[in-house]
Amino acid sequence: MLNCSIILEGTAQLGGDRVAVVTESGNWNYRRLNRAANRLAGGLRAEGVRPGDFVVVACPNRVEFVVAYFGILKAGAVVVPVNVLYRRAELKYVLEDTRARGIIAFEGTDRLALGQEALSAREETERDVRFWSVTRNGERVSWAGMPTIEALMARGTDDFDPEPTRPGDPAVVLYTSGTTGKAKGVVLTHQNILTAALTARDLVAMRSDDVSLVGLPLFHCYAQTAQMNAALLCGSSLSLLERFDPERALRLMAAHRVTLFCGVPTMYWSLLQAPSEGAAILNRLSAHLRLGCCGGASMPEAIIREFRERCRIPILEGYGLSETSAMTTFNQLHFEPKIGSVGKPVWGVNVRVVGKDRDRLPAGERGEIEVQGHSVMQGYLNRPELTARKLQDGWLRTGDIGRWDEEGYLYLVDRVDDLIIRGGYNVYPAEVEAVVQTHPAVALAAVVGVAHEKYGQEIVAYVVLQEAQEAAPETIVEWTKKRMAGFKYPRQVRIVDSLPLTATGKVRKPELRERIDRAGDGEAPSCGNGTSNEGEG
Repeated sequence: MLNCSIILEGTAQLGGDRVAVVTESGNWNYRRLNRAANRLAGGLRAEGVRPGDFVVVACPNRVEFVVAYFGILKAGAVVVPVNVLYRRAELKYVLEDTRARGIIAFEGTDRLALGQEALSAREETERDVRFWSVTRNGERVSWAGMPTIEALMARGTDDFDPEPTRPGDPAVVLYTSGTTGKAKGVVLTHQNILTAALTARDLVAMRSDDVSLVGLPLFHCYAQTAQMNAALLCGSSLSLLERFDPERALRLMAAHRVTLFCGVPTMYWSLLQAPSEGAAILNRLSAHLRLGCCGGASMPEAIIREFRERCRIPILEGYGLSETSAMTTFNQLHFEPKIGSVGKPVWGVNVRVVGKDRDRLPAGERGEIEVQGHSVMQGYLNRPELTARKLQDGWLRTGDIGRWDEEGYLYLVDRVDDLIIRGGYNVYPAEVEAVVQTHPAVALAAVVGVAHEKYGQEIVAYVVLQEAQEAAPETIVEWTKKRMAGFKYPRQVRIVDSLPLTATGKVRKPELRERIDRAGDGEAPSCGNGTSNEGEG
């Protein structure tokens, strides 16, 4: 029997006085955190939640998320963490797709009425879904007539024996972004969660005296695996940032003497762009910061080199998906990292690059990445046909395009879904973006394909300029034209103030394509710089 709540339970038994979570209102040690999770598990049992039931958690990076996550696992139920940007219809879909027994929802902020959206979703579903709110200041009063998470915990006790579960039982369901059709629930087992945490801990040689800044959302597999679960497994500390802001992130990194930072490329870029006070903090971080990790998308080489120079630390890139518990490949500490590569397969995971007939391709040839091993999901919830298409002969078909080099390092080329076919030629947006970003005035770029009468698709680059830099779209077109094959370079460059990002820092390319469809005239917006997480609370 294996319940992956042992990640917290085991550390609390061995080192209960260690600081587990650092918050603005005070620190939580492992003993306190574990007891809170025990009380929540007991409360869930008293409320009729049984092993195998699904409980949705809609909460940003707060200590209540951690308590809810492990309390649900201890109760033998399945955690369903959802994007805090979800609205009523999306939350209703998750409640009905999982047949959820309950939902724990943060009431929200002035900008994000998450709790109200969750309440509306609960009221519209025909199921009897219990509701508990997480209030902003932890008051022990009901919000909108609903009981709080504190009231739920009051029904339990400090001691709770975790429900026995089998390694292959579902533990967590993660809903994908759903850029094509309805979001899909990725089912991860107790074995997936525990082995991924062990792997992540070992990849960065995590120690009990480490402090990790968590600016990535905990509802996403990257932060859950590489930060929360790995850190709690080895007894180190988490500094939670409710919503990523570069200046606030830098202040917390300095105040809490952060040693590990995980982010996506846009986060690293925004830290480098911080104003003078932030820049001074960044330059001092080398006194305690020892490692940076990056995933989610390929990091421009210029950003890696500047960050390494400023902080004097290695930046290690990796690759993973929700479907692989975030663990696939990584530039590991015991071999030389390669800039631009996402490293080598992690322990217990096999990776191959295949052609259309699914035969292995040699180094240098591009094909679809397939993954096999302990990290691969059980399947998609309620989607047997899709599961059968994605999991074939024991291999997960990722939909990502990659290639090996002669030394066994993997390079991501692009998503199959993002592939542009111009005049019969395959064009990979990530490759074009990498060249556009070598222009001295360019900070960030996103490339998309749009319908074209003659060529089938045409290539359009959205570009964010460096601060205080200017560049005309035609000069960027010429820059790339001289550095790429004739069928690859973008015919249109649009200078924009910001790129629309998901809550996990990835560019929302469907939205960029929609902008072109709406505009229809190819005119470029005015110059500016920055990135935006539109709609975040």
